[in-house]
Amino acid sequence: MNRKIFLVLGILAIVLGVGVSSAAFTVHQTNQAIVLQFGEPKRVVAEPGLNWKIPFLQNVLYYEKRVLNLDPPVESILLADQKRILVDAFARYRISNPLEFFKTVRTEGGVRKRLGPIINASLRGVLGNVTLPSVLSEERAVLMLQIREKVNTEAGRFGIELVDVRIGRADFPSEISEAVYDRMRSERIREAAEFRAQGFEQAQRTRAVADREATVIRAEAEREAEIERGRGEGLRTKILNDAYGRDEDFFNFYRSMQAYEQSLSGQSTFMVLSPDSEFFDFFSEISTIGSRPAK
Repeated sequence: MNRKIFLVLGILAIVLGVGVSSAAFTVHQTNQAIVLQFGEPKRVVAEPGLNWKIPFLQNVLYYEKRVLNLDPPVESILLADQKRILVDAFARYRISNPLEFFKTVRTEGGVRKRLGPIINASLRGVLGNVTLPSVLSEERAVLMLQIREKVNTEAGRFGIELVDVRIGRADFPSEISEAVYDRMRSERIREAAEFRAQGFEQAQRTRAVADREATVIRAEAEREAEIERGRGEGLRTKILNDAYGRDEDFFNFYRSMQAYEQSLSGQSTFMVLSPDSEFFDFFSEISTIGSRPAK
């Protein structure tokens, strides 16, 4: 009898433990929960902590409280200046009403399908009225604020709040990019050619100035050299004249020796002169001196 009582009590304890574990659930501080009964929402639990539900009849669906990411597909947009760009935007949102979220989109995948087209439509609506310089300037922050306000108006019915919308990249399509790059390349080549022409012109001007200055310097140097050479020649002539005035015989002898040296310096020298020529006067005097008897 006691065994049966213990067995029944044990079974009741197990059933009670399973029931309690099935009835209790914990909501983390980064989450919020919806209690469902046969797929129908019964209540929303937004505060963290331990909570209870009817075991086996109710289940819990958890949603994030933190900011979530949404990356819609790249959108092609025609700007007001008729320039087409590819806009890659991203958004940050938060689930503000989990009950509406559950009724409309249920999951984050559903948000991507419903909110992505809304963001791209808002991008087209706002950016389609501005030019490319506005998109690439500081004015883009104002444009993003307008886009966020428009998206928030639509996102409220999904139980979400859009925190931010940003443009990650705004590029031209590939064919336009190639044309832009070709134009930029041509412009750079033209500027480089212009700079080279200006540099060549400056070099020619500098070279001409340097040549003119060099010509002037050479002319001045040659003039100074001629002046100094004339002074030297004058001084030389004066010295020779003074020497000739002091000793005429020695001067004649010195000049004759120079003439002999210059005339007879070659390896083979032929001279046709008369024996009594003045050119040989000093040779005759030397022969006469050599034939005189010694005293």
